[in-house]
Amino acid sequence: MNGVQQRRAMNGAQSLVETLLQSGIDTCFANPGTSEMHFVAALDQSPGMRCVLGLQENVVTGMADGYYRIASKPAVTLLHCGPGLANGLANLHNARRARSGIVNIVGDQATYHRPLDAPLTADTESLARSVSAWVRTCEHAANVGGAAAAAIQAARSFPAKVATLILPSDASWDEGGVVAEALPELPAPAIDPSAVQQAARALRSGGKALLLLAGNGTSVVGQTLAWRIAQATGAALMADYVTAQVARGRGRLPLARVPYVTDAAVQALRDFEHIVLVSAKAPVGFFAYPGKPSKQYSDTAQLHVLAREDQDALASLEALASEIGAPPAAFPDVGPAPDVVNGAPTPEGLAQTLAAVLPEQAIVIDESVSYGRGFYPHTVAAAPHDWLHLVGGAIGAGLPMATGAALAGNGRRVIALQADGSAMYTLQALWTQARERLPVTTLLLSNRKYGILIGEYKNVGATPGSTAMSMLDLGNPDLDWVKLAGGMGVEAARATTLESCADLMRQSFQRDTPFLIELIV
Repeated sequence: MNGVQQRRAMNGAQSLVETLLQSGIDTCFANPGTSEMHFVAALDQSPGMRCVLGLQENVVTGMADGYYRIASKPAVTLLHCGPGLANGLANLHNARRARSGIVNIVGDQATYHRPLDAPLTADTESLARSVSAWVRTCEHAANVGGAAAAAIQAARSFPAKVATLILPSDASWDEGGVVAEALPELPAPAIDPSAVQQAARALRSGGKALLLLAGNGTSVVGQTLAWRIAQATGAALMADYVTAQVARGRGRLPLARVPYVTDAAVQALRDFEHIVLVSAKAPVGFFAYPGKPSKQYSDTAQLHVLAREDQDALASLEALASEIGAPPAAFPDVGPAPDVVNGAPTPEGLAQTLAAVLPEQAIVIDESVSYGRGFYPHTVAAAPHDWLHLVGGAIGAGLPMATGAALAGNGRRVIALQADGSAMYTLQALWTQARERLPVTTLLLSNRKYGILIGEYKNVGATPGSTAMSMLDLGNPDLDWVKLAGGMGVEAARATTLESCADLMRQSFQRDTPFLIELIV
């Protein structure tokens, strides 16, 4: 039937589930409500979809982000009407910035009920467009399968995107559903040969040059190509600060990121005359500050776009290496892993201790915020691992991302470096970790304050007084993370020294269930 299959007495929800499965989407992160019950029923009738419950929608969307970064394929989320989507917007914002592919299914009022303005009625499309590259409301059961296939195609495009399909209840329960075949993946736009030649000329010019990597340019393959180019031309290499994922550890490059702090970033970039952007944006500050520049690079630096964000960094680096004639080059030896540091926790000591105990092929989720800004230099000699960043700036991503990454990781150990204030946004993710028996070790950095905001207060030229400090303080009462984790079904313990923290990490790595370490910092 011209690329579609029809089944007798199939409703719209059933055609949706079958289309998802036929397109290779086999994981659903869900927080369903009344308007999605026919979809939930269809999941019962169609084996093959793994359904994972999140207790709040921002957990659901954050799990989908972490899942994509490790699985390299989209999951589907199930969200309840406009307010449910609104609850998940912060981590959809992070996913959009990370270029993660997600297919959101958002239930909605039945088409004939919507004009009555019932309590949950909302402008769901407007909410969705704020974070989605593709949005469609499907009002007829016969069109649901085709719309789902188009959403999946959009989510899988290059770079991956957030796609949102809004599904009124009657489009789910009405008969006449049609299963759509998977649509072909859309290729990335071709690399511009003139951009390759311009970048080659800049690197050969003799001026101090930087290759700034993002996207898949920070993968092992991307690092290999970039290192060849750097060795052949003398260019420096850095990763964009807002890079979703970096391959790190022994056998990978000791790749630095552009610093977060504006003064440090300006210092790191000030001498470069040429900056070649490899799927990266020109570096700018997260925020504006009085008397400080928004652009972090020199006014005299020339920017060269080798690959836009929507182009393949690997293809651009391959073309540039060929244009330059860059021969193979071995990565520098980063030396052995450091030893565990003893004594009271410090950022540097914790980073070295983590590097000492990190297992092979671990996945590190970093929402350590201000405490972890110096972790990179001290973890280059850890076992090979993937390091995932919070790139959109909306805190509350770490615990859900760790959960989704563990579900995609096929047993790989996940270590979540988690600030306490951020963890309170989405601590319900611990419950899902316990329910799914996931190998996640959460290293909860308990300083009982919003440390990043104290620093930001000073950055705008002010000194926090008693009123300000009361709004930045998480004490009175103190958060007890051992009890909080236990209440979610996750075993936990408290550490006050780095050696005890190392012992607890090693013990947790021997189990296939989640564990939380509250490290008092």
